[in-house]
Amino acid sequence: MNMMSLKGFARAMRRRLRDEPHLRLAAARADAFLVSYPKSGRTWLRYLLSCYFAESAGLGFEPDLTSTFRILPNFDRDPVRGIDAFVGRGGDGELPLVLVSHLPFRERLFRDRPVLFLVRDPRDVIVSAYFHATRHKKSFSGDMAAFLDEPKYGMAALTDYLNGWAAGLEGRPHHLISYEQMLGQPMPTVAAILAFLGVEPQPAILARAVAAAQFDRMRDKERDGGIPGHDYDRNDDQSLRMRSGKAGGFGAWLSPDQADLVLERCRADLSPRALSLLAATGVDL
Repeated sequence: MNMMSLKGFARAMRRRLRDEPHLRLAAARADAFLVSYPKSGRTWLRYLLSCYFAESAGLGFEPDLTSTFRILPNFDRDPVRGIDAFVGRGGDGELPLVLVSHLPFRERLFRDRPVLFLVRDPRDVIVSAYFHATRHKKSFSGDMAAFLDEPKYGMAALTDYLNGWAAGLEGRPHHLISYEQMLGQPMPTVAAILAFLGVEPQPAILARAVAAAQFDRMRDKERDGGIPGHDYDRNDDQSLRMRSGKAGGFGAWLSPDQADLVLERCRADLSPRALSLLAATGVDL
């Protein structure tokens, strides 16, 4: 580990020690967590749910890609996107506290709270993660072949994450969602999420939320205002969070051998429990 890596590790450890007591208190009062590996469709699902709750709880504003964090905040201490941004439960209790996270499973941190767990075809995840790293964050400059083997972003990171959460979900209330189900059947998929949260779905409000969260409308909002905390070229389609909005697009960016390699790594490295999570995507593993 070089000196820069050591300094970064030390900063991360100091931040973890500082923030963990606050996060544990927040976890104790959360109704649920929304958890996913990065690039699995979390921004879309968060925004759709925030549109639903903004109307059902009478919050008095139409969410955009910044105010969405006031309704479903990140599980962190960022003042704009994190727990302190939460608008509050409201007098009628219609707004549950759903904390949103990409963090690996840690029982001490997530306690015994229910979890909404979102998965996506790992081939699409890898492609989206590649463009996020190369065009959005500019934190990686290699090609796709190198990315697949990169420990921080590639297949090892994905399989480690899924294995950890597959074990963590055992014995706790959880509801599994796939990006592919959301695309194919958004109304019943989100209605089931609401029911898991103890919320009686209101079909008319849900239909309006689904319409508001259509890909083109969200992409327009991102082009206009961006994502808070991120500085990137919003004129570059491949750098946007709303980059593709479809399932199975990996074939345009992965060679057949690379696509097969992703599945082979999943079969070899994922636990049976983790493989069962990915079954919801319809991928043959």
